[in-house]
Amino acid sequence: MQSRWRGRRGRERAITGNRQTSWAFADAYGDELVESAESEALRWARARAQEAGLRPVSPGSGATLRLLAAASGAKAIAEIGTGTGVSGIHLLHGMRPDGVLTTVDVDAERQQFARQAFRAAGFAGNRARIIPGRALDVLPRLADGGYDLVFCDGDRREYGAYLAESLRLLRQGGLICFEGVFADGHTVESAPPPLEVRELRELLRTVRESTALVPSLLPVGDGLLCAVKREA
Repeated sequence: MQSRWRGRRGRERAITGNRQTSWAFADAYGDELVESAESEALRWARARAQEAGLRPVSPGSGATLRLLAAASGAKAIAEIGTGTGVSGIHLLHGMRPDGVLTTVDVDAERQQFARQAFRAAGFAGNRARIIPGRALDVLPRLADGGYDLVFCDGDRREYGAYLAESLRLLRQGGLICFEGVFADGHTVESAPPPLEVRELRELLRTVRESTALVPSLLPVGDGLLCAVKREA
């Protein structure tokens, strides 16, 4: 029995190692999809994020956001958490050439970095509407049903409130995505969770049980929870 247990543990370790290698490969693949001009802009934006102590989306998550924006034919996207512009570059690249990204962040200085990154990536100034302020103060001012995709990468303790606002903002058939729902693995730990992790678990449960959404949890980056708003 002991040798069998050890064998099972060995297989589990191999599977875990393979998964980690696969995720790393997926992120590297996402990095290779970026064209040279955009790559320079992304590297610059990532460097500014690291200097500010931020964690931008991984290349794999960024590539997924591009794909989702392109697949949905997005013309209007709302982003909660501008950061230094890494995710915004991916979203702008994926959406329609005449599309506009509306991005919200409490830190106006970081948004200036994002503005520079968008310009360096080749996007015209009118492609991004950059709004400084707390998301829950700004979102109520945005139009009902006016967005094809909402990307949430702000305060994880407010994700439940972002969900409610996003359902109002999205058109029927629109997409909502939440970044960082694995919380570096803490979401699945059995230890007593901090408030942020409790909120993430509640978000996962709410999205899973909602009859208004068709969800999927994607194992890219630090976990990307996506859902489509059902047609009425």
